[in-house]
Amino acid sequence: MKKSDKILILGSIGLDTIETQYGKKEDLLGGSATYATIAAGIYGSAIPVGIVGDDFPKDGYDIFSKYSININNIETKTGTTFRWGGRYHENGDDRDTLFTELGVFEYFEPIIDEKDSNISWLFLANIHPALQTMVLKQCTNSPYVITDTMNLWINTTAKELRSLINETNILLINESELVELIKTDDIITAAHKVLSMGPEKIIVKLGSKGARCFSKDEEISIGVYPVSKVIDPTGAGDVFGGGFVSGMSEGLSVYDSMRRGTALASFCIEDFGVSRLLNIRHEELEERINSIK
Repeated sequence: MKKSDKILILGSIGLDTIETQYGKKEDLLGGSATYATIAAGIYGSAIPVGIVGDDFPKDGYDIFSKYSININNIETKTGTTFRWGGRYHENGDDRDTLFTELGVFEYFEPIIDEKDSNISWLFLANIHPALQTMVLKQCTNSPYVITDTMNLWINTTAKELRSLINETNILLINESELVELIKTDDIITAAHKVLSMGPEKIIVKLGSKGARCFSKDEEISIGVYPVSKVIDPTGAGDVFGGGFVSGMSEGLSVYDSMRRGTALASFCIEDFGVSRLLNIRHEELEERINSIK
């Protein structure tokens, strides 16, 4: 297992408009790289990779700087930052996309700073598999690769995604995505089919039912931390991933890394955007981690 705790994190960086039964918020800092970097940076050494427009707010840069070793791999281009709008149903799980404006993200071709290319840990947060592969190929130190994905890439870029899975050490995927990828409702069968595609482990995120990690020899299951009011579910999976990879990079077990990711995700959903993540006290985070079994 890699010993360095520095983590390169690739993903989207955007400004979100989110509507839930608890209200509507505009221009929230969002994107998979954003949520994952904050989660990983609470404990560890995150280096984000992404692109923003020249309209990206100063407080966005300030947040990335606070939770990152450096922001040298966040490219700023003339144009507008990626924007996404979504409305959640009352069940808190289902949502409708109201708009997607790619802006400068449409032509994003990540180039990793040479000083960061010898990283030992690589978290490929949810983003197009071609971009994930592009970054992986620039890494010079055979990093330990943890990859996240979503239904869109399963349905539109299956060949590229499968090729990437073959080069992945741990795949993160939720239950419905796994069903779509393997075409079976049997989670155990589907998980072992994914393992035959290359990864050492697959972690299946089960929402309110917790998460299960499968390898060829064992299965690990954890529950969730009960949150009384889910204000905004956006980014919870990315936060889980960021927390999980930070634990792994420190040498924690898969079980303890999953508990860290789950605890951090429980904070994320308690308020809109990243606001709750920015105000976590260390003591309350440790309390939640220890309560998850």
